[in-house]
Amino acid sequence: MLKEEGKFKYLEEGEGSPVIMLHGLMGGVDNFGEMVDIVAKKHKVYAPDLQLFETPLLKCTIKHLSKYIHEFMTIKGIKRAILVGNSLGGHVSLVFSKMYPEMVDGVVLMGSSGLYENSMGASFPRRGDYDYIKVKTEEVFYDPKTATKELVDKVFAIANKRESAIRLLAFAKSAIRHNMSKDLPNFKTPFCMVWGRNDKVTPPEVGEAFKEALPNSELHWIDKCGHSPMWEHPETTSNIVIDWAERNISK
Repeated sequence: MLKEEGKFKYLEEGEGSPVIMLHGLMGGVDNFGEMVDIVAKKHKVYAPDLQLFETPLLKCTIKHLSKYIHEFMTIKGIKRAILVGNSLGGHVSLVFSKMYPEMVDGVVLMGSSGLYENSMGASFPRRGDYDYIKVKTEEVFYDPKTATKELVDKVFAIANKRESAIRLLAFAKSAIRHNMSKDLPNFKTPFCMVWGRNDKVTPPEVGEAFKEALPNSELHWIDKCGHSPMWEHPETTSNIVIDWAERNISK
């Protein structure tokens, strides 16, 4: 059940130090599913809807989404939090951490953009081609069956709605402009990368590049896992995040 407060829609569950989960370009808060419930046993979990399709076209940028999260945290009275970002959500976490380092306890990246955006652009769905979109949606997961007809239909509907497609393309272009390779060595925040060994969107070498560039970071692999570890392996992913937070984030 999404809560609503002003312009914000979000999940909120649990008690403890705050964790904010940020979904990707073609995703939503439901992508975190079971992970919200598991992590909420140790933390206060928030999962805001980034409302990508409602964003004014001129504000379809990573920087705008970072300001959006800043506003969300301010309204909710969250002074500091761990950010958990998948795909585009990881990229937002990176830019937010650069803009507001005093508000970030740590960052978890899962299949994050920010270094290699060609894979992101290449995976952007073509309008009107259902089979193409079905294949691209299946490629997100290790097990193609995870891409149910309901999910493929949802992606197809987004790709074929002109207003939505234009916004998603604008966000994808913004991600290309906001390459973080020069910024990563300057981050002092603890980072945790959770990567699927079978990720075809941001392949394993992307996770390795993040690990090499970020001074205070860990890289955890999940076997038989694609671009969305929290979706395909929620328990394993959650346990990695909880353990990392206990070891690296001061209470």
